[in-house]
Order: sequence, then structure tokens, then C-alpha cells
Amino acid sequence: MTIRDDDPHYLVAPDISRADLARRVTGTDHTGQTQDISVVEERPLTIYLNSQEIVTAMTIGDYPEELALGFLANQGMLKDAGDVTAIDYDAEIQTVVVRTARPTDYEEKLKKKTRTSGCAVGTVFGDMMEGLEGLTLPPATLRTSWLYALSHKINRTPSLYLEAGAIHGTVLCQGDRPLVYMEDVGRHNAVDKVAGWMIRNNVGAADKILYTTGRLTSEMVIKTAIMGIPVLASRSGFTAWGVDIARQVGLTAIGRLRGRRFICLSGEDRLVRDAAPGAVRDEPAKNARKGGRA
Repeated sequence: MTIRDDDPHYLVAPDISRADLARRVTGTDHTGQTQDISVVEERPLTIYLNSQEIVTAMTIGDYPEELALGFLANQGMLKDAGDVTAIDYDAEIQTVVVRTARPTDYEEKLKKKTRTSGCAVGTVFGDMMEGLEGLTLPPATLRTSWLYALSHKINRTPSLYLEAGAIHGTVLCQGDRPLVYMEDVGRHNAVDKVAGWMIRNNVGAADKILYTTGRLTSEMVIKTAIMGIPVLASRSGFTAWGVDIARQVGLTAIGRLRGRRFICLSGEDRLVRDAAPGAVRDEPAKNARKGGRA
């Protein structure tokens, strides 16, 4: 896929008009007044690799093929994306089957599955770290003006996050332009959708930035590094292991990106400070959002 530098629009953006992603629920507030709010849907999606069931993830239900493809790739189960021969989605039984030309057998690998700190049944396999061995992320430049522009654009994009909360967003960016905005109940699902979209559209990672509304945990750092993206930025904070792994693989990790403020805990050498923080409008300490926080 060719990405035009002069195209200001998202290639993929949240579709808040889809009635199946959220619904209105009536309740009462702290004063006893009746109130209608939007709540996101949550449904199981079972992912198969050929004939083997791999995982059942809780998801909002959009982009199931991208989610399945990205999940398998980020778990190291797809050695070569070109090996995929078909992706079959059955909406009735909420199942995706990714088929490959080569035989696969991950029974032993599945036995080493562990639950991570990611919300909504996030999983990472015991040997996932093996995918980082010998990994070298590409050199890249990260201008602070891009960070400020991306934060401003993304935080004002109509989304389920703003409409209903209880959801995470992950955005693939290039320079100061957000390209692909995916949302899900788990931040790991959102980043897997981005990975799957990149694979299906043959989009390179070397000049990209990954933005997330969620915490920079070990899982998020590992997935970003495996995708080959050199920069990961978030509105939220870090975990210590996430920082350790980012430093190990040379990933630029930017957290607490709000208004003019951010902190870089890894990959400082990529930063070009070309924007004066004082010229950027700061974000209120308590930024009220419609529908509450995710």
C-alpha cells in the first residue's frame, strides 16, 4: 500500500456509527437521576491456526481478521506472513481460522502460556522473548513537534474511547500524521489489529510510530519491537519491566504524553527537540472526557 504524504485523513479510523460496537444503557447517577450512557460491547473471538485452537480473546468485534493475523504474528507463530494462504472469518460462531502453507503444531508452546497484566485475557507465551534475540530496531528520528501534533489530533478524533470509555486505542503514525486507529477492550488486541493491518497491506515499520492510550507494559513493548516499529508513545505510564525491555532492544519509549508534557525512559538518542514546550497548550491535570475514562 502506498501512503501519500499529503493525505490528511486516516486510512482506518474508529467507526462510532456502528451500532454493534456499543449500546445505550440506562442507570441512575449519584443524585438518583436517570442517565443513559454508551457502553462498549464485549464478545469472544476464537482464533485457530490451521486446525489448532490457539486462544479465545474478548474483543469488541471489529477487524477480526486483522486481530487474528496480528496476534499470531506477534506471538511468533507466523514465521513468514507470506506463508498465509487464507483467513476465514465466521461471524455466526465468532471464529477466525488463519491457514498457512506449512504445517503448524504449537501444542508444547501453548502449555507454556501465562496470563499477563494486560486486561481482557491478554496472553504472552513463555518463549515470546525469543523473538527479541538478535533483534535490531531501525534508526529513526522522532521530532517533539510530531509528538505534540499527534497527541492533539488523536485525542480529538471521534472514537469509542471518547464516546463510552472502558476501551483502549492504538494508532499507527508516520511523522506527525496518524494513519490507522484501532480500538478494543484490551490494549494488546488493539495493537494486534494494527499489526494485522500492516501485514495485510504490506506496510513497512521502519519509519512508523505506535501511539497507545494504555500503559507501556512488557507485552506492549515486546509486540512493538517484534513489529519492527522503533518508537512507542503513550498517554499513560510505564512498568519497570517494560522500560527494561525497551532499553534492551533500543526502543524509544515515550510516556505520560499529555499537552506539553512527556517523559522518555528509553531511546532518547532518537529525539529531536524542535518544538518549544512553552508554545504548546498544556492539558488540564484532570481532563474530563465524555463517558468517563478508559
